[in-house]
Order: sequence, then structure tokens, then C-alpha cells
Amino acid sequence: MGKGKHDYLREEVRSNENDRMQLKRTIGYFNGVNFIIGTIVGAGIFVSPTGVLKYSLLNVGVALSIWTACGVISLMGALCYAELGTALPLSGGEYSHIKRALGSLPAFIFIWTAMFTKPASNATRALLFAEYATQPFYGVCPAPELLKKCLALAVIWSLGILNGRSVKMATWVQTVFTVLKMMALSVIGIGGIVLLIRGRKENLVRFENAFSSEIPDASQIAEAFFQGLYAYGGWWSLNYMAEEMINPSRNIPSTVMTALPAVTLFYLLVNISYLTVLTPKEIVSSVAVAVTWADRVIPSVAWVIPLSVAASIFGALNSSMFTLGRLSYAGSQSGHLPVLISMLNVHYWTPAPAMIFSTIIASIFIIPADLITLTNYFGFSVWLMIGLTCASLIVLRYREPNLQRPYKVFLPVAFAMVAVSLFLVLAPIVWSPKMQYMYALLFMLGGLLVYLPFVHFKLHFDFVDKITCYLQLLLEVSPADVFADGKYE
Repeated sequence: MGKGKHDYLREEVRSNENDRMQLKRTIGYFNGVNFIIGTIVGAGIFVSPTGVLKYSLLNVGVALSIWTACGVISLMGALCYAELGTALPLSGGEYSHIKRALGSLPAFIFIWTAMFTKPASNATRALLFAEYATQPFYGVCPAPELLKKCLALAVIWSLGILNGRSVKMATWVQTVFTVLKMMALSVIGIGGIVLLIRGRKENLVRFENAFSSEIPDASQIAEAFFQGLYAYGGWWSLNYMAEEMINPSRNIPSTVMTALPAVTLFYLLVNISYLTVLTPKEIVSSVAVAVTWADRVIPSVAWVIPLSVAASIFGALNSSMFTLGRLSYAGSQSGHLPVLISMLNVHYWTPAPAMIFSTIIASIFIIPADLITLTNYFGFSVWLMIGLTCASLIVLRYREPNLQRPYKVFLPVAFAMVAVSLFLVLAPIVWSPKMQYMYALLFMLGGLLVYLPFVHFKLHFDFVDKITCYLQLLLEVSPADVFADGKYE
């Protein structure tokens, strides 16, 4: 667009010709580790880590093996993403890499689907936080739905404003809540080790004869993997902030190699602790395993666990809000979303319009809960996009062999991730076919109805420019600076 339409505020933010309107590199190694851990570790490991054990037919050895294998798979995927993030340190994560390797249309389908599923996931987290935050005040009675929705909206908007105003403040909040949740997991994990060392014979037998129970069949093992991999979800989050990482070529790989093994270790310790105190049947039947564990081990301070769950959800929601804003920002840069969303606040140099946009969508999902239920059937789309991203790595290896790659993953790892993704996409559709999966697929393909006129044929309306200019002045935002090759500094 011309200067008269979108550049009203650009000159005001220049102190000299070297100042550039762009995202700043303020996220270091420690903050990166906190973001990955904070995104992965949500309420699940505290509340109900029963899926893996249930589908393992209460076989302790198989369950712990699957938890370990899921950690290894997540690490493999994260290392593939680390290569892409260091070679192409751009905001947008998978979206930016798919667009570079596979083209505009697959990237648009990704962002079209993500703009539906990721805000719904944030709405779910906000409602779950509201559930845990309000329930202590109502005892055995359920908290009013209106109260929970109002609190969820308040949390969504508070974090949206925080992330739109200050990256440093958002990373500080993430650090605090990640430390809190890891302290809680440490209490459970270390407590389990102590109890195991001092344990009674019946507790030790569960581990001495870990594989003595019935062995699950292939379909049950696959279901257990689904549950475990869901608990590790979020390992891909670092690439969404690659443009803001300090020294991404060094910090992205080192961050990944620290965070994923740490999460895997904590998950194993916590599950061992649960199994030390509770029988497999008690774990599967418990509504909140960590609460049951605390009631038996530390009854005098058992209230700490529900508080830890709320803190864990809050931290995961903060990092998810952060990454979703970067996805919207990257999509707008490529012309797949309105141009306003790629602008930066002239005072804080943050993607404030992108944060407002993603926060509004998440707020819409909170009001009618039925919409969130629909997104459960989009689970296969997550692994479809992971598969496409890892395929993008393979394509770029052969198509752009001279692309500078500060870190290179062992290429068979990328092929293995593509195979795993293909299996996880097809398995739920083949084993338990439902019409909802067809609706989800049709919704994804429905993006073509938007892509063809507005992106491919560049259909444009003049009144959109007038609205953009008005909002640009209202929000005090300016277009980000780009170089001739389209890359940001």
C-alpha cells in the first residue's frame, strides 16, 4: 500500500535511518526453555494422566515405556523444527516453513485451520482455569457457568493485552508460572522417589513385575500413544518466536535439547510417583490424580495441588496466546490475513493488532461451548501440519542445498517424523470413522473459497483501506520494515 494509506505513523518512530520497525530479539535461552516447558506442561499431568495407563491395560511397564517413547518422538520433531527455525528464523512457526517449501496454498490451509483450532484450545484452557479458580469458593456445589465464562474472558483479555503490550513482561510471567508448576511437579516426583526408597513391598511389586499384566494389542498401543503425544503437545512452540530469539542459530537447538528431555524426565518421575502411592486401578478411576496423591501423602497442604493446576493452566495459556499472535502476524505479512494484523505498535514494537485479533477469536469460542466440542475432531489436523512441516525440511534439503543451516538434523529423523505423522492422521479416521472427521476435512478444504478470490486473484475492496487507516491511527500501529528480499532484519 502507498504511504498515504498505511504509513502515517512510520516517520514518527524514526530517530535515525538505522532504526527499523520490527520485532526485537529479546528472548534468550532461559526464556525459550520456559516457553517450551510452559506450553507443554498443562493441567493434564496433574489432573488425569490416565489415558496411557488405561489403553496399556494397566500394564505399568508398557505405560512407562510409552511415556518415554512419546518424549523421544517429541524430541525428534522438535529437532526437525530446530533446523527450520535456525535456517529460517521467522515468526509463524510451521506456517512460515510450509509456505517456503510447499507454497502458498498449503500454508493458507494451515492458517485457515489454525485460526479455528488454536483459539478454541485457548478458550478451553481459559475455561478450565476458571473451573479450578472458582470451585474452592463453592465447595461441593458446581460454580455458576456465567461466572466461569466471565472469569475466562477476563483471563483471555488480560493475557492478550499483556502480550500485546510487552514481550519482556509476557516472558517474565511465563518464567514465574513455569517455575511454579515445575516446583509442584518436583514435589510430586521427589516425593515419589522418597516413598519408593522407603516403600512397602506391595508398592515395589508394581515395578518389579512391571510387564506381568496383559499386553495391549496394536490398536490399544496406538491409542496410548495418542494420549501420550497429546500430553507432550506444544513442543513446536519455539519456532513461533524465532524472529525474536537472541542468537537463534545457537539458542533454538540448545533450548530444544534442554526442554524436551527435562519434560520427559519429569513426566516419568511424576507417573512413577503416582504408581508408588496409588494402584493402577485407582489412577484410572481418579478424577484428579495429583489431588488424590496429595490427600494421601501431604494431606495438611493438599490445597497446594489445585493451586498448582491453576498456575499450570495459566502459564500454558500465556505461551499459547503469545504464539497464536505470532502466527496471525506472520499470516498477515504473507497477505493471507488483513494487512493491519502485521503492523506493530509504535510505542512498544509488539504485534498488538495480531494479539487483539487472536484474542477476539478466542473470546468468541468461550461464549458457546459447543464450538469447542467441534474442535476435538480436528486433532488429526495437528499431525497433518507437523507431517507437512517435516516434509518441508526434506524438500528444502534437496531444493535449496546451499541454504545456510547452522543446525542440521539427521535426515532419517525427518522421514521418520513424516511416517509417524501420516500414521497419526489416518489412524483415528480408519479405526473410528465419524462424520465429524469429514466435517473437519470439509472445513479445511473450504479455505479454498477464501483463498481463490482474496489471495490468488487478489480481490480487494477500497473500503477496507479506509477501515485499516482508521484502525491504524486508533491503535497507533505502523507497518513493519522489510528488505528487498522480503526478509526481516
